[in-house]
Amino acid sequence: MSRANAMLLLLLPGAFVLSLFAGRVWLDFSATPNAMVIIAELRLPRALLAVIVGAGLGSAGAAMQGYLRNPLADPGLFGIAPGAALGAVASFWFGYAASAWLLPLFALAGASAAMGLLALIAGRTGGIALFTLAGMMIASLAGAFMSLAISLAPNAFAMSEIVTWLMGALTDRSWREVYLAAPLTAAGIVCFWMARKDLDALILGDAAARSMGMRPGVLQAWLIVGVGLTVGSGVAVAGIIGFVGLIVPHLVRPFTDRRPSSLIIPSALAGGLLVLVADSAVRILPLVTELRLGIALSLIGAPFFLWLLLKMRRGHARGML
Repeated sequence: MSRANAMLLLLLPGAFVLSLFAGRVWLDFSATPNAMVIIAELRLPRALLAVIVGAGLGSAGAAMQGYLRNPLADPGLFGIAPGAALGAVASFWFGYAASAWLLPLFALAGASAAMGLLALIAGRTGGIALFTLAGMMIASLAGAFMSLAISLAPNAFAMSEIVTWLMGALTDRSWREVYLAAPLTAAGIVCFWMARKDLDALILGDAAARSMGMRPGVLQAWLIVGVGLTVGSGVAVAGIIGFVGLIVPHLVRPFTDRRPSSLIIPSALAGGLLVLVADSAVRILPLVTELRLGIALSLIGAPFFLWLLLKMRRGHARGML
């Protein structure tokens, strides 16, 4: 077991137990009525869902940064997260979100459509540049359609629900969302694990990777399906939660040998830990209403992104000198 995995496996159980009791009112079995029911039906599924969503986003970020060889790569870059969000927005717009299963099904359908479009544009022989540009185009297109849906919302309630959901949160989630997200996220992480050797080979460059048996079409297929399952399921149950896939690979990379294959599992564990801690924090903050999880992580992720840009700029300047 690597040092990163061992460290995260020590931290994760403690954070998980803490999240079961944390909140505006801390649970106390001696003083809180129905404390066990609150934990079993509210806190436990929410904590599990935080770990599942974070694990999917973290592993997706590690796989994407390895494939694109870009430390600024994020799951939203492929357009699959915006595609899933567009599907969920459509369910609100047409009034189907009232059904328990239709909103996540619409979100997964949006992620699947984005996956298919990405595969169609990039193709089996498309290079990394075409793959990235196709993802950015899909993300922009999905964003435009979401803006159109908000501006043409049939009523104020639908518009409010769309905007609130896009902020991302784990509030009022139940075991239903856990049962939906867990198998899909696990399958997506397996896809990344299957692509680990090809991702390692890419470190040597495209030509060397091909000479070692790396097949670009197969690698793209593993990544498209993996990102679609992990990010699509996360968006389906929690809305847009950004920057997790950007942050956690950088946090765990110093504790590994820096190969993409060595980052997938630690990034999954660190992603689960980050979302779990952030979700516990938004419940504790003394605000009138609970801060949305997506906003909280954006407040962390945006300065982190700026710090990465400044770090890369200083490194480029030193290289020029």
